[in-house]
Amino acid sequence: MAPSRRTRTVNSTDLLSRRARGIGDPGTLFRLNLKVLRGIILQGSRNFIKVWSKTSKSTIMYESGKIYFENYQKCYSCVHTEPQNLYKLPKRSKLEKFEDALLCQCPLVNLFNLLLFLTASNWLYRLSAETGEELQRVYLSSKHKFRSLSWDVSQEIFYVKSVKNKETPLARQAGVSENTVMHLAIFHVFPLQIVGILEITKRVFGNGITDAVLSQGVLAVSYNNKSVKLFSFEHILHRHMTEKLILGRQSLLLRGKTVGEAPFGIPVNIQVTDCPPVLFEVSCTNNGVQIGGHPWHYIYTPPQKNLKGTHHICSLKDVIVTSSGRTVKRRFQQLDDDPDRETFRMVEYDNELDILGVVVTNGEEGEGRAHVRLHDNQSGQLQRTVDLVEPWDETYQHELCFDKDTIIHIEQKNNNFCCHVYKLKGT
Repeated sequence: MAPSRRTRTVNSTDLLSRRARGIGDPGTLFRLNLKVLRGIILQGSRNFIKVWSKTSKSTIMYESGKIYFENYQKCYSCVHTEPQNLYKLPKRSKLEKFEDALLCQCPLVNLFNLLLFLTASNWLYRLSAETGEELQRVYLSSKHKFRSLSWDVSQEIFYVKSVKNKETPLARQAGVSENTVMHLAIFHVFPLQIVGILEITKRVFGNGITDAVLSQGVLAVSYNNKSVKLFSFEHILHRHMTEKLILGRQSLLLRGKTVGEAPFGIPVNIQVTDCPPVLFEVSCTNNGVQIGGHPWHYIYTPPQKNLKGTHHICSLKDVIVTSSGRTVKRRFQQLDDDPDRETFRMVEYDNELDILGVVVTNGEEGEGRAHVRLHDNQSGQLQRTVDLVEPWDETYQHELCFDKDTIIHIEQKNNNFCCHVYKLKGT
């Protein structure tokens, strides 16, 4: 019979003493710190108090303790009792404006807190997330226009997606079909190194392609018939990489030119000549399918109209669908514009504290007030409630972030954006 696992309260004084003496690995200390913080947040002796608000004409973004204004040009840190200006980048021209950004970080050390920026002129910048200092720049291509950055976290890679090539009316009239749909430039994160540029073509992957993404080490290609096909990215690299590239080194594909430098950029070195084996294919709404868990499962919403609002969970074995799994349905559909009823607006999950934050609006006062319910993720039990001071207008867009001892509420009113910050404080 296995011994029962003991549970004990973490003593914060003992924890600080152990940390000062260097006892225990950083991961263990970090988890114990979070356990102490969770206990402090859920007890009733401290409250979330609104400490700061700021408006902007452009979109406001929050990411891991930092608030970004003016398209990432201005950054505020939220680690203090109220947000403080961390840095402001110089103004950029239209050609050099940031198209998209990603934050790279490690929760245990600050060594890897980096920002990746994609500019309108196809440059990839690596900046310090603490100071805004430029650390590295890579030129992608003069032939393909890149637009967005995305993660494949489990593989520790990110990729830059190009705009989708569209057939012009003149080309259709002439009977000329554009074979290339888009390009993906794939990079390792630490250190920043190129994997390659993958070309997505109709000849290889078929007609009707609407999108392509990388996730969990697979290439997922979406089609306009609401189907998604999954391919092994590892298989594609093994079979179709024509040259291993290194940033700053010469490439045969560039006829001896340097990889990552203007005006040549990075060549297409993943040239798929025949369709890879399809791991599996599924039809779903909005081409959305998520894979994960152990053993492997995937979740999707079937494309049929009568199944709208349901999520089907299916198991995978040897990459083959073996069962239809169970169906998760919404119990009811609540009208968003009913001010006289309590309505769930959004759910935010803090994976480090294992706490769910549920935004609920209540129209009893007649002015659209909202509060955040904090639930234990394991049991679902309500632990405490946090009232938001500012009104919640349902006609505008809202975003809420729950991050340890901080709650961020970002709202859009017409052409203005406003950020409200709440911090945990003692009574």
